[in-house]
Amino acid sequence: MIHQTAIIDDSARLATDVSVGPYSIIGADVEIGSGTVIGPHVVINGPTRIGRENRIFQFASVGEGPQDQKYAGEPTMLEIGDRNVIRENVTLNRGTVGGIEKTVIGNDNLIMAYSHIAHDCIVGNHTVFANGASLAGHVCVGDYAVLGGYTLVHQFTEIGSNSFCGFGSVVSQDIPPFSIAAGTRARVIGINKVGLKRKGFSPKTIRALHKSFRQLLKSTQSKQQVFDNLQPLCDEFPEVAEFVKFVRESKRGIAS
Repeated sequence: MIHQTAIIDDSARLATDVSVGPYSIIGADVEIGSGTVIGPHVVINGPTRIGRENRIFQFASVGEGPQDQKYAGEPTMLEIGDRNVIRENVTLNRGTVGGIEKTVIGNDNLIMAYSHIAHDCIVGNHTVFANGASLAGHVCVGDYAVLGGYTLVHQFTEIGSNSFCGFGSVVSQDIPPFSIAAGTRARVIGINKVGLKRKGFSPKTIRALHKSFRQLLKSTQSKQQVFDNLQPLCDEFPEVAEFVKFVRESKRGIAS
């Protein structure tokens, strides 16, 4: 399962069925779980923890130090969950002591070729990063979010769950859950109706989210008045409650 040309540090801990392809390098303090397949010419540095049944394709750089000029070699961490697909030339960096000291990637994510996830990012589960999608440091991406090809996300920005960023989006403010955003200066243009329908959300829930979107992001009323008006919908639909809570607590403001 380990190609004879692979170089593996003596301190690395690999499950017995991990596969490592030709010319890959696995450094010190790396742990890789059962069923994971490492392709050829992959470099993994530690401290890095990789879970079960992941697939890492050729030329990926996993667990390298952060691209932060303040970083001074501290032993920060990269944590990757289970069943992720990490395609060619993806770069995943560890955290910084000025952040949360680790970068975290959850389960069942598809990270396509040339994507970059910088230091101290938190990526949830079942997300899709299309080719070239890139996160600056300290970005949070919620479950089932989709980042279109070459989407660029500014540091400290939050991308909500079940949201969709169109091809070439430049995201400098928060994208609420269940919404769709696009543009070279990305703006939220509506609820992600097609994506939500495909994921099995009921028409009633989608209508409630659409109503919430129109009131929260398009109304001329004060935000507090809108929050009060939407309370009955929040009580009935947990998705609306999540949407409203995200908008209320956004630190960078909503890209609207």
